Amino acid sequence: MKIGVPKERAAHERRVAATPETVKKLKALGVDVLVEAGAGASCDIADQLYVDAGAEIVPDPAAVFAADIVFKVKRPDESEMALLREGQVLVGQLDPYMNKDQVQAYAGRKAVAFALELLPRTTRGQAMDVLSSQANLAGYKSVLDALEHYTRVMPMMMTAAGTVTAAKVFVMGAGVAGLQAIATARRMGAVVTATDVRPAAKEEIASLGAKFVGFIPEGAATAGGYARALTPEEQAKQKEVVADHIKNQDIVITTALIPGRKAPVLVTEAMVASMKPGSVILDLAVETGGNVEGSAVGEVVVKNGVKIVGNPNVASRLAPAASLLYARNLLNFVTLLVDKETKGLVVNREDELIKGTQLTDATGAVVHDAFKSA
Repeated sequence: MKIGVPKERAAHERRVAATPETVKKLKALGVDVLVEAGAGASCDIADQLYVDAGAEIVPDPAAVFAADIVFKVKRPDESEMALLREGQVLVGQLDPYMNKDQVQAYAGRKAVAFALELLPRTTRGQAMDVLSSQANLAGYKSVLDALEHYTRVMPMMMTAAGTVTAAKVFVMGAGVAGLQAIATARRMGAVVTATDVRPAAKEEIASLGAKFVGFIPEGAATAGGYARALTPEEQAKQKEVVADHIKNQDIVITTALIPGRKAPVLVTEAMVASMKPGSVILDLAVETGGNVEGSAVGEVVVKNGVKIVGNPNVASRLAPAASLLYARNLLNFVTLLVDKETKGLVVNREDELIKGTQLTDATGAVVHDAFKSA
């Protein structure tokens, strides 16, 4: 059996779906690995390193898609879709909620597609959780990106000429990315506050040395551990609390996402206008509609002296580390698809991790309940 790893061609994407480390482990599983030439160049992995690990370097996507299984970071583009064939396995972050037509296209090609962002949040699935591994890095990088645009200092500094006060950082959303942002800002000496609507978040925020701000509605978390959409009344209450707090903050980092839906607006234009000139807001959700009114993908928008930073694909800005973790996630997942005895492909629909991520099968059917009627 062969696994193919193409070069990612999506805008702002620098990651790769396999590293020399995971190639070695795939070879140990009895799998051959095809890597497109230059696939790892944007995250500092030379082709020769893949060769040394046991991979074969192939010249183009067509050669990669000759493999039985294809690893992707982002969903296939049109040219890659044309290369998918019946029975071929596709594994990656396929963003199916925002691209339901493409789910039907996988079925039309009779490909066996797995969207790893749908992975059930179980203890067994943690080692395959691409959302967590990438969000962790995005949360860390968000603080560094915000600091790049902040013209003052993060920690309190006591000098002979007087004291420079610490920056006040407000993190909105305390999921994986938010908690990492809190921890990073704290390590850098900021005074950190944070908010979330999930009951578990209050203790998690406090455990990192930050102060909780806001209120937690009843039943605010979904069964999967994500925040649910707030009612209009709950939104109004949350905005009232945030509006009063945000005007005194130096840096705001927003991280709130709801799977399958546009990102909720957390910071209004009025809130931005209330902040001091020189303040910075970094919108980690900018690619899915944005948590901040006025944020724009790939731009730094300045309003009343406040900078709103909309860096896309933040995890990819740390491509070597992000690829390292993502490739391990894929390696752990693909072990579920390789028969230990025959080294052939096996898709066990009784496995909750397989069932939770599989979109389509080789008969041309959409098998995931959330997309059957898409």
